[in-house]
Amino acid sequence: MTVPVVHGAPGNAVARVRWAVADGWTITLRDLAHWARKPAQVVVGLLFPVMIVLMFGYLFGGGMAIPGGGDYREFLMPGMFAMTMVFGIETTFTAVSTDITRGVTDRFRSMPMAPSAVVTGRATADMLNSVVGLAVMMACGLAVGWRWHHGLGAALAAAGLLLLLRFALLWAGVCLALVIRSPEAVMAVQILVWPLGFLSNVFASPATMPGWLGTLVEWNPLSATVSAARELFGNPGFGGDSWAAQHATLMAVAWPLLALAVFFPLSVRLYHRLSR
Repeated sequence: MTVPVVHGAPGNAVARVRWAVADGWTITLRDLAHWARKPAQVVVGLLFPVMIVLMFGYLFGGGMAIPGGGDYREFLMPGMFAMTMVFGIETTFTAVSTDITRGVTDRFRSMPMAPSAVVTGRATADMLNSVVGLAVMMACGLAVGWRWHHGLGAALAAAGLLLLLRFALLWAGVCLALVIRSPEAVMAVQILVWPLGFLSNVFASPATMPGWLGTLVEWNPLSATVSAARELFGNPGFGGDSWAAQHATLMAVAWPLLALAVFFPLSVRLYHRLSR
């Protein structure tokens, strides 16, 4: 009887990093292959925010007033870019929890692969998907009249802040999946995601809201990213006299970094404790 030999991690630090990167990329390719086999699901996910843009931009946009004036669709698009990043939590949650319930994650854990490969591979695949989703939304924005006005460098900086938000929320989705472990619980995740999205400055200015609600909206992490993106793109915004409104770019960096500091190590710890 032949007993297979399971090789451990390389002893050299550089070799361990290469090992982790190679295994993580293998998992990324596996996740991308799953999407390639289900193109309808990917297309629906990309078109849903486009439908929201058309609905709010054309059906409700005529009744929206922006403090200081400006085109509502230019006001709306940076917010919709951020909403697309937030909606990605549901995709991450469903994919990770499905792998757990089907035993795929345990199978990976039993293989001679880098311990970080499963979560980093998932994260890389989701970030690639997010880049495509953001590109589709920007194309949609250009089609409905949205433009950036402060040059390509500022536009790329705004896109970077949006993807930073997605990267932070991605680990929140991984953490929730490792805790709940049930794909059917995605409805519970939506209950958390939708208030985060709609209790923000995406669709309306906090100046038009009751005082307590406007303050809550201004301190929403999503509002910070949206305000910073509007400023960098040169699109209409609401301004505001609060500290959060005056330091939107700083908050757009600080909130995601804080989320990463909480959810990334927690996700790694929960993943290592899956089978205990």
